[in-house]
Amino acid sequence: MSNLTDPSTPSYTLTPEEGAATAELSIELASAYPAFDDPGLLRDLPRLAASLPPGTQRFLREFKLGDRRGHAVIRGHVFDQDRVGPTPEHWRGRSRPGPEFPEELLLMLYGALLGEPFGWATQQNGHLVHDIFPIRQHENDQLGMGSAELLTWHTEDAFHPYRSDYLILGALRNPDHVPTTVGELDLSSLSAEDIGILFEPRFYIAPDESHLPKNNTITTEEEAARFATIQRMIDERPLAPLLYGSRLDPYMRLDPYFTSVPEDDTDAQRAYEALFKVVDGAMREVVADEGDVLFLDNHRAVHGRLPFRARYDGTDRWLKRVCVTTDLRRSREMRATTETRLLG
Repeated sequence: MSNLTDPSTPSYTLTPEEGAATAELSIELASAYPAFDDPGLLRDLPRLAASLPPGTQRFLREFKLGDRRGHAVIRGHVFDQDRVGPTPEHWRGRSRPGPEFPEELLLMLYGALLGEPFGWATQQNGHLVHDIFPIRQHENDQLGMGSAELLTWHTEDAFHPYRSDYLILGALRNPDHVPTTVGELDLSSLSAEDIGILFEPRFYIAPDESHLPKNNTITTEEEAARFATIQRMIDERPLAPLLYGSRLDPYMRLDPYFTSVPEDDTDAQRAYEALFKVVDGAMREVVADEGDVLFLDNHRAVHGRLPFRARYDGTDRWLKRVCVTTDLRRSREMRATTETRLLG
């Protein structure tokens, strides 16, 4: 266990027996299913997840039902570094599934305990499990593939009405102990007036660059059409609230780097700046080292990443990411337009 993580982070550490059993299950499933988007696997996920150690199932069930904490960690997984191989140079052009398929399946099983794993047709070519590692050409970008610049804290895909409910980050390796920054919301220093404003549709959140055509591979007209809704959001600039749910214990959708306020709305600007200071002042560091899996409630927590010096030698920090929704039905109409690739 890393001693760099904020001690208040809820965590569960697998026993050696649980770690071995979890690794064995993942490897067995990698032999039984051809890919992580196999229809049979997607149907079987809830049943297969029931084979995970009872301790991990109970820990994640409590995390979900409690609906209070924005993040949690399960440690002690056995990730075979020899089998996984070196950190890739880019996610494009890789054969899928790769040698790390068992670890990807593990995250899918965890996703099935929380809801339904899904992928965006407009992100990493529609893959269900995403790669996060430094790419030289994105070194200074606001992307998970960046490294030299601070990745500003945010809720995942804050711009989209069908953003994930949970985000799962599994660390295949992290030799430099690069921290993920995590923050949760404390309303105690915000005025009732500002809270009320933050519940109103007075803020514009633009799509982040991972959903743009330049960061995806487009070879057909059908693939190009999938980005039409993203472009419409950029062009039409719909306004949305930043807080929702209970006024006493609200959920949040925040992405400061891509958020703007109408110039003539000084009250909204004041409320937004107050909210930013509250969240920014509460940020903490969580280090997901090799074998750690970080779970984020995408309504309760924001996350980012501190800058680090990338190695680009096959040993860099390598995370796997899975988005999870608890309600596929709410996006049914959108899925019919192919903008998302939700699974069910």
